[in-house]
Amino acid sequence: MTKKVTQLKVVDKKKQQAKISKKSLLKAYTDMLSARLIDEKTITLYKQNKCHFQIGCAGHEAVQIAASQVFKPAKDWFYPYYRDMALMVGLGTTAKELLMNAMNKEGDPSSHGRQMPMHYGHKDLRVVSQSSPTGTQLLQAVGCAMGAKLKKLKEVVYVSLGEGTAAQGDFHEALNWASREKLPVIILVQNNGYAISVPVSEQHAGDVFDISAGYENLMRYSIDGTDFLDCYDVLEEAYKRAIKGDGPTVIEAHVPRLQSHSISDNHKKYRTEEDIANEQKRDPLPAFKRYLVRSKVATAKKLDELEAEIKSQIDEDAEWAEAQPDPDPSNPTEFTLKEEYPSYVPEPETPQAEDIFIVDALNHALHEEMERNPDMFIFGQDVAHGKGGVFTVTTDLTKKFGDKRCFNAPLAESSIAGVSIGLATRGLKAVSEIQFGDYIWTAMMQIRNELAMMNYRSAGDWTCPAVIRVPVGGYIHGACYHSQNIEATFAHFPGLIVLYPSNATDAKGLLKSAIRANDPVLFLEHKGLYRQVYAKGPEGDSDYLTPIGKAKIVREGTDATIVTWGALVQKSLLAAEAMAAEGVSVEVVDIRTISPLDTETIFESVNKTNRVLIAHEDVLFGGFGAEIAAQISDQCFQQLDAPIKRVGMKNVAAVPHSPILEKVILPQNEDVLNALRDLIAF
Repeated sequence: MTKKVTQLKVVDKKKQQAKISKKSLLKAYTDMLSARLIDEKTITLYKQNKCHFQIGCAGHEAVQIAASQVFKPAKDWFYPYYRDMALMVGLGTTAKELLMNAMNKEGDPSSHGRQMPMHYGHKDLRVVSQSSPTGTQLLQAVGCAMGAKLKKLKEVVYVSLGEGTAAQGDFHEALNWASREKLPVIILVQNNGYAISVPVSEQHAGDVFDISAGYENLMRYSIDGTDFLDCYDVLEEAYKRAIKGDGPTVIEAHVPRLQSHSISDNHKKYRTEEDIANEQKRDPLPAFKRYLVRSKVATAKKLDELEAEIKSQIDEDAEWAEAQPDPDPSNPTEFTLKEEYPSYVPEPETPQAEDIFIVDALNHALHEEMERNPDMFIFGQDVAHGKGGVFTVTTDLTKKFGDKRCFNAPLAESSIAGVSIGLATRGLKAVSEIQFGDYIWTAMMQIRNELAMMNYRSAGDWTCPAVIRVPVGGYIHGACYHSQNIEATFAHFPGLIVLYPSNATDAKGLLKSAIRANDPVLFLEHKGLYRQVYAKGPEGDSDYLTPIGKAKIVREGTDATIVTWGALVQKSLLAAEAMAAEGVSVEVVDIRTISPLDTETIFESVNKTNRVLIAHEDVLFGGFGAEIAAQISDQCFQQLDAPIKRVGMKNVAAVPHSPILEKVILPQNEDVLNALRDLIAF
């Protein structure tokens, strides 16, 4: 029985069988059987210490193989979860490839030995690299489907999950955005009743079918996921609906979980023997075999011979896979980033042009890059139409390029980041905005575990060079939740570029470089500098690019170095000017790029002056200045004539709203000057 919204629908089995050829039915059984036998072989390899993890698909095969026959590999897009081995087989992944995946071989198309087995990916089949965090794939699939709609392509996106993941916010965020935009995405929830050991009764206030109600343009089904014909019928209907542009579909497929959650789990600790025995009765494989014999698609003898043949071939393939090369350990950090920085852009000469504010420089950069690249899309909270963002950085972009290229996103940071990844992974340039750095934390899972890791975990098969713009910083009486600096946290994530300009010239040049880069970028913009006169600078032309990964000496000196960035650059320049009046020559280095950090320029300056002060706005304890200090200490210790000094925000939980309190919490001009005097006096 199939439940469709409030209507019951019965599949006519004879009619459905007539629609599916005997050849397709036999292939479906062959693929289901292959997946089961590869799964079992992986368990054997684990016991032989040749494989170190296994997570089974047993019980889920029918609905997955139905999906593999409805969807089109290498044309449609796939975001599977870790139980989707049968889907992978049906799409065309070979047993050899899956067994190399199980044994972490270099030839594994999923991750080339970098991830645990069953974390699927396949560039040729358009299976996007998947990870362990459950649910992150949903919003990326929405972004991918959005890309198909924006480019007017007849493609459908498959994304799957277990019923436990439907308890996460990303599930509902994905339903909301996909439904609102009528995106061509099919969300398959494979409900086996358990999220590891937690039964569905302790997960949801109702079936997934019920809790996904209320979204306009969303079709919903609840089906028996062990019945291949039933699954095929519903998936085909959902696929046709998506191709027509009628919107997304959620399919809740009820399936048994015939094994423990994974090889590391023992379901006998939380399931009764009766429950496990009843689940075995729902096994789709013997049921489908009986159906094929009954329908005269094949004889029992032929199917038995087929099983023996497949099993023998898998045994041979396992021996072959075991003999394949392991990943090369000689360069373990390869694929952390796609490019090396600085590489493709030399430091340009200072433009000969009128000075402009940072906010205008950023706006001009976005206009120019939108004109240059028709596949660039800008979105975020309040960025579209007449508003142009709360700081007006995106002013007139919708007016000039239309609401298909500059549009508002839901008030959901995880959605913004996840959709950015989905768009960028399929080759479009996503430039999104998180309205305030203080609210980026709900997007942390997407940024840390997906954006920063996609290139590495797929060994360069997949990358997502999205740009996420984030206003940060204090000095604006923004209080606890509109004043945070976040660079130290995100600098800790290899695979993510973090930029933080201090003036209009660099802001425009760095943003343009970020948009043209082949790696993901977090672009930090200091709110307090947007319209500061001292942060104005001459505007470069449309080809003016500031190099990523290159610091800039903004004042030369010989007696001490200040290493700084963001709002503290101006305060450092003022302190250096004051010290010049006292006969002390101070060099100021604006690092501009948090990660990758230009240590070469820093070390050269410190070795020249022999004294260093690191000045930043963020909390001193654990701030990014501590990393710079550690590297200077490691590489320049013998050249130092004084201990490294640091200036930063006091160690309090947040920036207070009271101007009186804000002033004593955040570093001021005199703090930098006094620290500099102490450094010189040592």
